[in-house]
Amino acid sequence: MEIPARPARSRAQIVTLTMNPALDITTSVGTVRPPKLRCETTRYDPGGGGINVARVAHVLGGSVSAVFPVGGPTGDLVMSLLNDARVPFRHVDITEATRESLTVNEKSTGQQYRFVLPGPRLTFTEQARCLDQLRMTAESAEFVVASGSLPTGVLPDYYQRVADICLRLGARLILDTSGGGLQHPCSGVYLLKASVRELRECVGLPLATESEQFAAAHELIENDCAQVVLVSLGRDGALLATQRASHRFSAISMRGGSGVGAGDAMVAAITVGLSRGWPLLKSVQLGIAAGTAMLMTPGTAVCNRADVEKLFALSAEPSDVTRCG
Repeated sequence: MEIPARPARSRAQIVTLTMNPALDITTSVGTVRPPKLRCETTRYDPGGGGINVARVAHVLGGSVSAVFPVGGPTGDLVMSLLNDARVPFRHVDITEATRESLTVNEKSTGQQYRFVLPGPRLTFTEQARCLDQLRMTAESAEFVVASGSLPTGVLPDYYQRVADICLRLGARLILDTSGGGLQHPCSGVYLLKASVRELRECVGLPLATESEQFAAAHELIENDCAQVVLVSLGRDGALLATQRASHRFSAISMRGGSGVGAGDAMVAAITVGLSRGWPLLKSVQLGIAAGTAMLMTPGTAVCNRADVEKLFALSAEPSDVTRCG
């Protein structure tokens, strides 16, 4: 089935890149136990890091366009859902099918089970076409957000090629990845976002204390991997390292809820704030509000703009932990 892309705005300020998109499927069961589980109502959402970022940025009023490879019936459905949400995008056709990702909520315990499939293998030609599409779409962009894992067949240094494109275009790159893409950090990144687990993978150290986490973040900056490093701490807030300062951001208190997509929402809101000309610290506060708002949504649904704005009004000013240099 031919799914036309919704025309991207001619001068989108934010362009996202998702190399391993997914069809996110969310359902619920009473109890997870063998041999057979009878699931309840199923929800379908277009997913993958950069697509999630684009969806939230669009909800927050950002000028955004998503770039991603897709294939097979699952890829068709991802594009159809983005069209329904009126999120602008540009896609690259690939031979293998787009992956699925399954989230199962266990009602009896409140536990959540996530089954993340590996995704298709991209040929070198398909990888090159993704870079070409990014180059064309981001020609006038202020920010490029490369988010999500790299699929099979894509070399770990792929994001360095993305960074080189951003440098030539004059766009600031925000990188949020894991696995091989993070273990081979590239130069030319404006903001690198990572969880503590991902930061550990990046530097190969346990990082048991906050001071060690800040030290690792500043080391990445000193090695020219990024100008800014944001470490997300989930319900404990976030740490922000810049060339000269370290800041701690408190979380916004929120009961329960699904945290799926909270990190992507944080990145989206930070980028939207920066695209509005906001200072970095204020933009991170908006990001924490958006990440918290994701706890109020079912499954992989995007957060509500009104909820983000209410939570942003409740967010606390960051504390200045230390100054460097």
